[in-house]
Amino acid sequence: MTEEIFDIVDAADQPIGVATRAYVHQAKLRHRAAHVLLYNPDGLLYLQRRSPFKDCSPDLWDTSAAGHLNQGEAYAAAARRELLEELGVEPDDDLLKLHKLEAGASTGYEFVEVFRTTTQREVRPDPKEITEGRWCTQVEVAEWIQRAPEEFTGTFRKIWGLLNP
Repeated sequence: MTEEIFDIVDAADQPIGVATRAYVHQAKLRHRAAHVLLYNPDGLLYLQRRSPFKDCSPDLWDTSAAGHLNQGEAYAAAARRELLEELGVEPDDDLLKLHKLEAGASTGYEFVEVFRTTTQREVRPDPKEITEGRWCTQVEVAEWIQRAPEEFTGTFRKIWGLLNP
């Protein structure tokens, strides 16, 4: 398998070079990721539990779909790609950009653009990426994250805090 190549970016999220995924993570270089909050028509949010074999935040609960941007890829394109790769769905609606998180230790040195969309389609999680998934109400997520924040990725906790100040 070919190793992933990421854009390395500066503090203003402008590309300044490229490197392999392994090197970017090991050297804690700024790079990019997209996260998607997928809702069904009833307003339930899909959360995924990351595989225990992931190199970052293994076995923790996270946004519906998330992933790094490939070299030269736009945030929205990566968000759509990750929805398809991880959940086997295309959104029914356009992706709505919600927030952009600054790169830092709490995000794994990733600039993160957060999107929201909906689907009526059946979610088919990729078992190599996702251990389990579930549809949750906003109240269920709020109570869960208050009760057991350590069960969620740092990035999800930041995103949730922005959505529910």
